[in-house]
Amino acid sequence: MAIDPADLRGVHLVPLTAFDQSDQINETLQAQHSRNMYDAGVRLYLPAAGTSEFQSLSLDEVVKLVQITRENTGPDALIFAPVGLQLQHSIEVGRRALEVGATGIMFMPFVHPYLSDEGARDYYLQVIQATQCPTLIYKKAAIPSDALLLELSDNEHVVGIKHATNAMHEFRKVIQADGGRTEWICGSAERFAPYYMLAGSPGFTTGAGNLCPHLSLACHAAFAAQQWDEGMRLQSIIQPIEDFRARSGDSYNVSMLKYAMSLIGPDFGPARAPQRQLTAQDRSEIDALMQPILAAEAEVKNEAQSVGLSR
Repeated sequence: MAIDPADLRGVHLVPLTAFDQSDQINETLQAQHSRNMYDAGVRLYLPAAGTSEFQSLSLDEVVKLVQITRENTGPDALIFAPVGLQLQHSIEVGRRALEVGATGIMFMPFVHPYLSDEGARDYYLQVIQATQCPTLIYKKAAIPSDALLLELSDNEHVVGIKHATNAMHEFRKVIQADGGRTEWICGSAERFAPYYMLAGSPGFTTGAGNLCPHLSLACHAAFAAQQWDEGMRLQSIIQPIEDFRARSGDSYNVSMLKYAMSLIGPDFGPARAPQRQLTAQDRSEIDALMQPILAAEAEVKNEAQSVGLSR
């Protein structure tokens, strides 16, 4: 399936995974969440990826989350299935996800020790050869190097790089060296989005968008239009979510969002071990910080609905 690179220039949502009281995927709630996000205007999805608890999901669960996302969004939704564990596991996830409606795959950051560009190249190319689909590569550490990513940009299946090292000068250099062959997406969400977009990124990932999709989409629209003051105003509204998630080495990334979801709808269940569990004090702080954000989200949603940008 060929895709238009311009379609990647937006907000890439990593949907939270809803678990029931038996620690199984709550398919009904997951489906409703997908519909809610699509109705808000989200068109790019990374189900079962990092904030979705990729490393704690089984192969079948990854495929099921992709399937639920496809069945509850529209034909214009782009859905990338995460891969990145054992080689054959990645190939099977990729093939099965494509069968249930994935647009393509996204290589997650390596969890393996003793890495090299040479080994990473072999791994990427074997999975790409086996799946033959639009491919994103997520960089969060030294491997893959920017040099390897530039080399892989020549591959016909590689359509984008999700870049999350937050080294802005290095990012600026690599995006200039690429010369427009592929899309370089900010992988560090709203907290770093303005700096990546100023350096040339056309979009960013979001976890906060699970809670405030209209704010995230409006923030992106402002930055894309180079309305920097408005973009920074919207980013400052979202930033308390990102700052809380970043505490203690980003260890609140998932658990903060999952608890906050209970403030706006049904409970998504706790994050699976070994994710951090929240204290009563944590929950009280989240209650307070979310109030103005949810009020702003409601205001932006009403504005979007009035001009037909949201349902």
